[in-house]
Amino acid sequence: MNQEKSSYVIIGGTSGIGKAIASHFDNNDNIVHIASRQTGLDISDEKSIYRYFQSIGPFDHLVITAGSYAPTGKLIDVNIEQAKQAFDTKFWGAIQAAKHAASYLKPKGTITFTTGMLSRKVVANTYVKTTINAALESMTKVLAKELAPIRVNAVSPGLTMTEAYQNMNESDRLSMYQNAGSSLPVGKVGEPKDIAMAYVMIIENPYMTGAIVDVDGGALIQ
Repeated sequence: MNQEKSSYVIIGGTSGIGKAIASHFDNNDNIVHIASRQTGLDISDEKSIYRYFQSIGPFDHLVITAGSYAPTGKLIDVNIEQAKQAFDTKFWGAIQAAKHAASYLKPKGTITFTTGMLSRKVVANTYVKTTINAALESMTKVLAKELAPIRVNAVSPGLTMTEAYQNMNESDRLSMYQNAGSSLPVGKVGEPKDIAMAYVMIIENPYMTGAIVDVDGGALIQ
C-alpha cells in the first residue's frame, strides 16, 4: 500500500527562509504548496487567504515566514500608518492564515509561525518589530491550547542573510553581516538553511507544541 503523501503550505516560500524550508520538503514523498505576494497571495487580505485555503483543501502543515517592512526609529518619529501596515501583514496576516487554515488542517497537523529575536532582546528604536514579534509569540501559546491536537509553534530567527537586505549597498551589507557575526558566540550570522532546520525539527517532533525556538547564533545571551 502506498503511504499517503504529507502536504505542506509555506506562506513566504518564494524567498529566504521560506524557500529553504520548501526546498527541504519538496520531494516525491510530499506535496508542497508555496505562496507569497509573488504568487498572488496577500496575507493582509482575509478574503484572499480564505479563497487560497479553500482552493487547496485538507493538508498537514502550515508554515508562515512572510514578513513585512517595519519602520524603525524613536517613538516620536515613527510613522504610525507604516507601523499599522506592518502589523496588518506580519501579525494580523499570520492570524488570518491560521484562522482559515485551521478548518483544513488534519488532526495531527502543525502551524509554525516566524517571530524574531527582538521579541525578547531590548534594542532601542525597534518598538514596532519588537511588539509584532512579542505578540506572535504570545499568540502561539494560546493557539497551541485552543487548536490542540494541531500543534502550534514558532521559530525566532536572528539576523539571517536573506533578500530582505538586497536593497542595501553590497559593501554595507557584507560589513553588517561581518560585524554582527563577529559579535555572536557562533561567529557568523545565519543562512536560510540554518534557520530552516528548526522548522523541520518542530514539524517532525510530535512532542512539541507551544514552543518558541530561538535560532539566533546566541544573540539573546549577549
